[in-house]
Parts: sequence; structure tokens; C-alpha cells
Amino acid sequence: MHRLRTEETAIRDDWPAIRVLGSRVHVVTMDDVIDWLGGCIANRNGPSRQLVVTGFHGIWEAHKNDEFKRILNSADLWVPDGIAPVWIARRKGFAHAQRTPGAEIMKAFLERANERGYRSFFYGDTDQTLGVLKDRLERDYPGHVVAGTYSPPFRPLSKAEDDEIVERINAAEPDVVWVGLGLPKQDYWVHEHKDRLNAAVATGVGAAFSFMAQTVRRVPRWIGNMGLEWLWRLGMEPGKLWRRNLVEGPQFVAHVLAEMTGLRRYD
Repeated sequence: MHRLRTEETAIRDDWPAIRVLGSRVHVVTMDDVIDWLGGCIANRNGPSRQLVVTGFHGIWEAHKNDEFKRILNSADLWVPDGIAPVWIARRKGFAHAQRTPGAEIMKAFLERANERGYRSFFYGDTDQTLGVLKDRLERDYPGHVVAGTYSPPFRPLSKAEDDEIVERINAAEPDVVWVGLGLPKQDYWVHEHKDRLNAAVATGVGAAFSFMAQTVRRVPRWIGNMGLEWLWRLGMEPGKLWRRNLVEGPQFVAHVLAEMTGLRRYD
């Protein structure tokens, strides 16, 4: 269980980082991430800070799209959801590097929020998932406040609709806005809205809503730590993930090997 700290520290902005195919990924522990979230809440000043949570998928999408790379690299903190950047960091001398998956960040945050009364807004996924998630969180973390939820339609929002949801989020006064739209959509959304949100932090966490609601089964931690989460999820969602894992995965490995052996450089 996450260890409760007695004091929040000032927001740290000098995390060590590695470069992978032109992307900057910070080397942190789970406690680092939760302390950073707490520090952002305690020292709230100005627009929302952006937390990026992704692994090989985000790095590969950034490699293919310079604009997306710019957005991810501009985030206040980018932590490794998957094992690939962790292995790379360890090869570069960061022995303490560890995975910080979105669902585990949420769980650790909720444990602290249960003691501190932090408020969360959940944007994304379906009404059904959000309803189950809200019920579970209110039961398991009664000290944490579900400030609001919203499942957007599966189409682009009009400006009026977008303005309305921003007003709705701000009126709920959340400390953190959790966004479950999937990559890259969620990270574009946070980047485009963070200057208008009053929350301390906004972050995209992919399928974490479904995992926390237990409407989708999560990979066992030991499988994830072995680097086999991709195989687990491929078996669960082959139609959705076959290309990412069986085509783009090997391409990613080839490019990383070329970078690490000095055969290619990536900006």
C-alpha cells in the first residue's frame, strides 16, 4: 500500500530523463509521481500541469508525428507506463527506474486522496464505466471526492459544447482531471485544454477507468514487470492491438537498437 507522507514538498521540475527516439521520458518511482501530484495540488498556481503516462506506444506515435512529439515533450512530467522505456533507462544506468502505469498511479493517488480529501474529475470512457467507477471509488475511498464525471460523445465537440464541459469541470473544482480517451487523443485534449482548466493537474490514463472499475481485467503485476503486458493485452483484444504489438513493436525495437548502438540519431 502507498505510504502516506506527512508533508507535501515543493514541486520538483528537475527529474532525470532519458531520450528515446527524440522523446524525453522522466526516470521516476511511483512515490515520486504521487509526491509530485501532491506538490502540484499544495502549490497550485496558474494553469493545469500536464502529466503524460505512456510507454512504447506514445514514444512510437511521437516518432511518427513531430507535432505529437512536441506536445508530449512539453508536458511537465512524462512517466513510463510500459516496460520498454524502463529497460532502456536501466541500460543507461538508472537502476531504480520502474513502471508507473496509469491505473497504478490512480490507485496510489486515491490512497493518499482518501486521507487528504482530494477531488477528481473523470473525463472519458462510457457512462456505464463511469457509473461503476464512481460507485467503487465512493465505497473504497470515502475520503476522496468524485467531483464529477463526463462521457463525451464519439464525435468532435462543437465549440459551445467544449466550452460547456470546461465550465462544468472548473465548476466542480477538481484537484486532478483524469482523462480516459486513449492515446493520442487524450494527450492532445489535455494539451489543448490545460490553460483553461483550474485543476492542479490534468493527465491521460488510457484504460485506467475500466481497470479501476473492474469492468476490464487488468494484467497481473508480475506479468507487467516481466515485460509481457503486450502479450496479455493482445490475447484480450487481438483485433485492436495486433498491428501495434506485432508490427509496430518490432519496428520500435529496431529503431531503439539503432539509436543505442549509435547507428542512427533521433531529434
